Amino acid sequence: MRLKPTLFLLFISPYLFGQYTDQINSNRPGASIGAFSVGTRIIQFEAGTEYRSYKHKGYNNSKVNGKIGFFSLRYGFLKEQLELTYEAVYQLDKQENRLIHPSIEQKREGFLTNFLGIKYLLYDPYKRETEPNVYSWKANNGFKWRDLLPAVSLTLGVNAVIDPATPYPYGNFFDNLYNPIFYRNLGVKTDREPFISGRATLATQHHFLGTWVFVTNVTYDRIISDFPDLNYILTLTHTINPLWSIYLETQGYNSYKYSDQIFRSGAAYLLTDDIQIEATVGVNTKDTPSVFFMNAGVSYRLDFHKDIDPEEKAKNKAERKEEKGIRKGAKKAEKASKKRDRRAKRN
Repeated sequence: MRLKPTLFLLFISPYLFGQYTDQINSNRPGASIGAFSVGTRIIQFEAGTEYRSYKHKGYNNSKVNGKIGFFSLRYGFLKEQLELTYEAVYQLDKQENRLIHPSIEQKREGFLTNFLGIKYLLYDPYKRETEPNVYSWKANNGFKWRDLLPAVSLTLGVNAVIDPATPYPYGNFFDNLYNPIFYRNLGVKTDREPFISGRATLATQHHFLGTWVFVTNVTYDRIISDFPDLNYILTLTHTINPLWSIYLETQGYNSYKYSDQIFRSGAAYLLTDDIQIEATVGVNTKDTPSVFFMNAGVSYRLDFHKDIDPEEKAKNKAERKEEKGIRKGAKKAEKASKKRDRRAKRN
C-alpha cells in the first residue's frame, strides 16, 4: 500500500531512478493511496474480494449481507511522477427489510465505485538522496530531520454512475428503506447520483525509522453532486522483514448523507517481486448502521520499466544538445549557400 514489503529494500538501496522500486508498490491492503506512483512503463493490477455485513438499528435492525469485488488498474506514463488510475468496486448482496413483518429479503447488485483519475507527485523529499551509508546501520535507519517532510501527491478524476437506478446511491445500502414507513405512500423517491461527479485526493507519505510508513489521505468526493462528502484516512504501516508487513488504519466520513469512523487492520506478504497478497478485517463505531468486513486480495505488476543511469542521462542530454547545434549550424550553412547561389545567378 505504501511501499510495504518494498520498504526494507528502499532504505538499503540507492534512490537512483525516481519512484520505481525493484519490488511491487501496492495501494493494498487498506483504503488509502500512497503518494508515489508505480513508475514509468509499469502496468499494475490490484484486486480483492470482501465479505461485508451491515445492521441498521434505525431500521429495526434491518440487515445487508454481501460480497464485494475490488479492482484497480495503475499505469505509470510519461514521467515518474505521473500515474493513471482506474478503480471499480462492485457489490452483490441480500437485504433483509425488518420494518415490516414478516421481513422481506431481496437480492441486489451494482457498482459502488467507478473512478478514473491521474495522480501527480508534487513533492519528493527523497529525490536528492543518492546512496546509503554502507558503514553505519544507524545512519540509514535512525531519525533524520528529513523524515518530518512527507512526499505529497494530488489525484484528480471523475466518478461515473453507470446505472442511474443503482441500489446504492451515495454509498447508502439502506436507501430504499424509509422511516417512518408511510413515506412510501407519499411517493418519496430514493436519491439519485449524477452521471458524472468529481474527486480530489491529497496524499502525504512519511518514511521514518527505516521500517515505518505513515500515509494520510484527504478526499473531497462527489464534487458537483447534491451531496458531496469529505473523508480522511490515516494509515500506519510497519515492515517486519523483507516479506511481511502489517498496518493499522482509520477512515472518517463526513457528509450530509453519512458520517462514520472505520478501523482496519491487516497484513501483506510479498510472494515475488511482482506479486503481493494480503488480508484485512475492519469494523466501524456506530450502529446506524454497524458494519463488519473482512477481505483478501492480490496485487500483480507487469514490469516494463527501463532504468537510466543519471550520468548516462546527462550524457545523452549533452549529445542531443550537440546534435541539435550541429543540425542548426548545417541548416544555417545551407541557407547561406542558397543565398550565395541566388546572388551569383543575378550577377
